[in-house]
Amino acid sequence: MSTLQAQRRGAGLTFRQKLSNFDYKFSPYLYISPFFILFALLGLFPIIYTVNVSLYNWDLLKGQGDFIGLQNYATTLSDPMFWNAFGNTFSIFLLSAVPQLVMATIIAAVLDQAIRASTFWRMSVLLPYIAAPVAVAVIFTQIFNQFGGPITGLLHVFGLEPIKWGYDVFPSHIAIATMVNWRWTGYNALILLAAMQAIPRDVYESAALDGAGRIRRFWSITIPMIRPTMIFVIITATIGGLQIFTEPKLFDGQSNGGSNRQFQTIVLYLYEMAFPRRDFGRAAATAWILFLIIILIGLINYGISRTIASQDIKKNVRVPVAGTRRTIGGRK
Repeated sequence: MSTLQAQRRGAGLTFRQKLSNFDYKFSPYLYISPFFILFALLGLFPIIYTVNVSLYNWDLLKGQGDFIGLQNYATTLSDPMFWNAFGNTFSIFLLSAVPQLVMATIIAAVLDQAIRASTFWRMSVLLPYIAAPVAVAVIFTQIFNQFGGPITGLLHVFGLEPIKWGYDVFPSHIAIATMVNWRWTGYNALILLAAMQAIPRDVYESAALDGAGRIRRFWSITIPMIRPTMIFVIITATIGGLQIFTEPKLFDGQSNGGSNRQFQTIVLYLYEMAFPRRDFGRAAATAWILFLIIILIGLINYGISRTIASQDIKKNVRVPVAGTRRTIGGRK
């Protein structure tokens, strides 16, 4: 056995060499360990403990009661109010996520162009995200006030009846979705803009020389090349949209989703179970049901995005540009 092989096995090494070897191998794990320790204590343990709470008849004040197994899950899934909250959540989610992603992509594409004061405009789109949620709720509550808000005044000018934003189901969903879109569109636009900025400019120049217009370059170059970032934004928007709590809670602070639960979301339903009703067991079961719903919807979004991406790659390989023999995303 050679000297090098002996050293690799630790034979003939001094204590200092062994200590240096140990430091080289294990010190990186020590550097990153604080994050995982804090995550285990503040994140992983509460999640696991919630499973235990969901299996008991657990009262907020009295604490742990009798073991009832999956009864909390069955009771929650058989509750009409849960399915009402489920429908409200998906309605608000679709009204907020879809327009939000479309507008964020358009804004990012505009900011990606050579415009004057580009830094100012890029910072401006982030201002709604910086605003406090309470301030946003107060402003939009006044905007959608059916008894004297600006929208009601505008409808009165045209001789139209005021819309009951806080009482009717669909108008209340639109009002809450507008609050969400106003706050998060600029944030997502900057994420997409960062991905667009990473696209080499010579790709656009080559496509322009081949006769591709702005719209064709956007659909055939920009969208396919920012698709990983787009998938990330879609998944995060899905998670945030299904966990929406602040906007509907502040839209009517005196109730948990309106007087008739017309805009009560799943998280508001969870909040009602946990505190006004003091049923921590059902609240924990609702939390895990929501977690499974988010995982399922996230996997569906990911699968659809991957399928669209693979189809676009196959299509763009042989698509000619302006009658030439070159292709975008392929070779001659």
